[in-house]
Amino acid sequence: MNARGSRRAALPEVGIAGLGRADMGRADRFAGRVGLVTGAASGLGREVARGLAREGARLLLLDRNREALSEVARQCPGAEIVDGDVSSAADMERAATALDRLGPVTLLVTAAGMLGPTLPLPEVSEADWDRLFAVNVKGTWLALKHVVPRMEAAGGGAVVTFASGAGLAGNAVFPAYSASKGAVVLMTRSLSTGHAAKGIRANVVCPGPIETPMLRDSFSQAGEAAAAREEYTRARNPMGRFGTPAEVAAAVLFLLSDEASYLNGVALPVDGGRLA
Repeated sequence: MNARGSRRAALPEVGIAGLGRADMGRADRFAGRVGLVTGAASGLGREVARGLAREGARLLLLDRNREALSEVARQCPGAEIVDGDVSSAADMERAATALDRLGPVTLLVTAAGMLGPTLPLPEVSEADWDRLFAVNVKGTWLALKHVVPRMEAAGGGAVVTFASGAGLAGNAVFPAYSASKGAVVLMTRSLSTGHAAKGIRANVVCPGPIETPMLRDSFSQAGEAAAAREEYTRARNPMGRFGTPAEVAAAVLFLLSDEASYLNGVALPVDGGRLA
């Protein structure tokens, strides 16, 4: 590992602003481009939105938390917001209408998602299963349904969906979540093969444990065993630490950029080597 890598390994969570210029790309990398980011109010969606805006993109930000979303928008020059639920067809239709006002859309990031119960599959309730798949799978599909035709009309674009390392391998702790994220992986890969000839690239990022509120929530569900679960999770990572939202955002921005022009249908683990 080089000196720069060693320095990052010792850092706690950092924001996009904490990265060096080489990590940031060019300040104009997305200049003039319009896009939608779902789940933009916190965690990975917020970090991606800030990075895209800093590199010139004009964004529509969508999340259920209007107050937090408004704060993110203040950090993203030219951004507009829609407070809504990605699993609601009516809310996604409103978002698509708002997106049309910004100009031809060529970027889409579907970061909205939820974790789901820590129960064996036979013990997951129908209500929990339906809500989990409504947000993680239907929510991703609705964003694709509304945005991809607009990308076709614009002559092409780039999509990055969010799955998880749990969508690439079975997960005994969060099996329903794992199933939902596996669906997102294959949905994205199917899109990539069906729309490449129309100038649309689609890739999916599969983060491992990243220092976000969702990760902390996953530990808290273990109750008295929370500290042990956290230590076990950290120990399974070859790098011996959790990732940062900024590291995931850097990967997303690369996949959206013209620098990744021949990457299509990739399910990219951002996990410090955990799946390796």
